[in-house]
Amino acid sequence: MKEIVRIVEIDEARKHLSKLVDQAAKGVPFIIARGGKPLVKVIAIEVPKPKKKVQRLGFMKGQMSIPEDFDRMGGFDIE
Repeated sequence: MKEIVRIVEIDEARKHLSKLVDQAAKGVPFIIARGGKPLVKVIAIEVPKPKKKVQRLGFMKGQMSIPEDFDRMGGFDIE
């Protein structure tokens, strides 16, 4: 079964682009034409669903320890 696609002249598309793009994003594609000749077809793209959120901060919690004198380490060598 062939899909019926709305054809919009380029001047009309300029005036109503935001509305047309919103409709295309919802699955209603359209074709932009100039002088009745089709130029481009605007369709929604399929964006992959985000994978499980990766925790960046704290990912090594409990695997390392920082000495209490960390901010003074190497002080004698520096002096």
